[in-house]
Amino acid sequence: QVQLVESGGGLVQPGGSLRLSCAASGFTFSRYVMSWYRQAPGKDNELVADISSGGGTTNYANSVKGRFTISRDNDKNTVYLQMNSLKPEDTGVYYCTRIRIGVWPAKSPDYWGQGTQVTVSS
Repeated sequence: QVQLVESGGGLVQPGGSLRLSCAASGFTFSRYVMSWYRQAPGKDNELVADISSGGGTTNYANSVKGRFTISRDNDKNTVYLQMNSLKPEDTGVYYCTRIRIGVWPAKSPDYWGQGTQVTVSS
């Protein structure tokens, strides 16, 4: 069965960095676009970044462009989100998601991880 397990969240000061990891299993990882969403307190889910199945194309929300980097290692069935220059408004639960085949760049996750909490506070 499909599983997406995030790790790497935590409490950091503004300007700090975190690297989130998502371990995928139960499907052919290299065939799927993967993405990271986040939900800030009191806010709707926001697509943070996505990455093509081969890793050659990436997209970012304007709010994180230049600060975050999405990457993947298809040999390890893992997708990453490197977050630098973190701001308090980056606080939220970050979710790793799989995108349905054939819909990208449309936003249509079909599986979600359990989420990992990121808190940016001084």
